[in-house]
Amino acid sequence: MSTQTLIDTYYAGLAKRAGWDGVLADDFAFTGGNAGSGSQGKASYAEVLRQFGRMFDTVSVKRSIVDGDDACVIATYGAISPSGSRRIFDVAEVWKARDGQLASLTIYFDTAGWKAFLSS
Repeated sequence: MSTQTLIDTYYAGLAKRAGWDGVLADDFAFTGGNAGSGSQGKASYAEVLRQFGRMFDTVSVKRSIVDGDDACVIATYGAISPSGSRRIFDVAEVWKARDGQLASLTIYFDTAGWKAFLSS
């Protein structure tokens, strides 16, 4: 499967809340937006998404650039705060594919804005 197809499959599944995990390697590595945050392994990442999934209701790809096994996606998430406020967040998501699966993801976003939103 091409890297672009892996990316498309992941985000289509994430939007539907099903089918995103089939394209991840078992040893998938995730690095979050805060220093020291992340997970190792597909099962650990599934837990990260389970928790984050309670805070967003939409996701779409604004832009993707693929170069061989490397990809960068600007993903747009429609987020809902604990108080019910809504906001759109763009997140830079840097992917690495290996052997026909997504092997790693590092995300970059406005962590201060996210924390302020969650406490609003």
